[in-house]
This record gives sequence, structure tokens and C-alpha cells, in this order.
Amino acid sequence: MSSQKLLHKKNTIIIYCLGKVSHSFMEQTLNRKLESVFLSPCHFKKGFEKLDFAYIPSRKQYAAPLILRKLREFKEWGKILAIVDVDIFAPQLNFIFGEAELNGKYAIISTARLKQKFYGLPPDEKLFKERIQKKVMHELGHTFGLLHCSSPECVMHFSNSLKDTDLKQAEFCKCCQKKLEKFIKEH
Repeated sequence: MSSQKLLHKKNTIIIYCLGKVSHSFMEQTLNRKLESVFLSPCHFKKGFEKLDFAYIPSRKQYAAPLILRKLREFKEWGKILAIVDVDIFAPQLNFIFGEAELNGKYAIISTARLKQKFYGLPPDEKLFKERIQKKVMHELGHTFGLLHCSSPECVMHFSNSLKDTDLKQAEFCKCCQKKLEKFIKEH
């Protein structure tokens, strides 16, 4: 797919760096990879810095559904992904790495639990970048209609833990890749 031209703007991927997320770091980490995989132009923007509206003091975490709701204020064409640097959760779960609307427009990932520092370990920038790529591709995959995959190596495999994320590849398996290509052609 990477040799094909980028498609119509409705498949554009807009990535909002929220809070203290570095716009330039994310663009450097993600731009070429996402454009070649999704055949869509990517635009990186700085979004709102304050996430207080989503903070739940009793949990000491941020509610991902509240951030996703706020993202709906952004009306651009295409897919909109927010990257935050705070610990997020969804109802009924202790934490999440990310969340997306299946076949939808909006998605979010958090870098908080992707950092070695979160677990008291020394930083590893290469590993951090790989984890970000995997989580972004996974959540965007959902917005392009992909479900969780049973193949543990596929980027669409569900990550219940960071170990699951580290074990999978930053690529779609052949089956998911075909589904993605079909979705892109049809939309």
C-alpha cells in the first residue's frame, strides 16, 4: 500500500497533542509511518492544554470518554486522534492505553503508561516510540473499521497489559491489512 498515492481528505488523520505532549516529538515519531500505512495525509496540531474537565479526583485519573466528547468540538474532515500524557480510564476498567469509535472519527491514546518511568524503570526512548506507534495504529485501526484480532503479533490484538503491547508488532496481520485496504478503497 505504501507506494500508492494519498487518498481523499476525508481519510485525513489529524493528531491533536493535548496537555504537555510534544507536537514535534509526535510528528517525528508517527508521520511517515501513519501516512504509509493508512494512505492518508497526517496533520499534527496542538490542542487544548488543560485537561482538568476530565480529571476524576477519586480515581486520580482522567476519564477518556470526557476527553473524546470534548474532541467532538473539532470538526475537521477525517479521523481525529488525541494524544495525552495523563493516565486515562474508561468505565468498568482500571485504566486504558487508548479508546476509539469503531468505524468512527475520534480516538485517544495516553502515553502515561507507555513510559518506563511510570513503572519506576529507566527511560528507553526507542521502546517508548515503538509503543506509541503501536497504540496509535491500533486505535486508528478501530476508526477504520478494524476489530480486535486473535493474532498476538498483529497490532490489532487487544492489549490487556504493557507486556501484550510489547509482544505485538507495529504492523497489521495479513487479514487485518486486507480489511484495512478494503475499507480505504470503499471510503
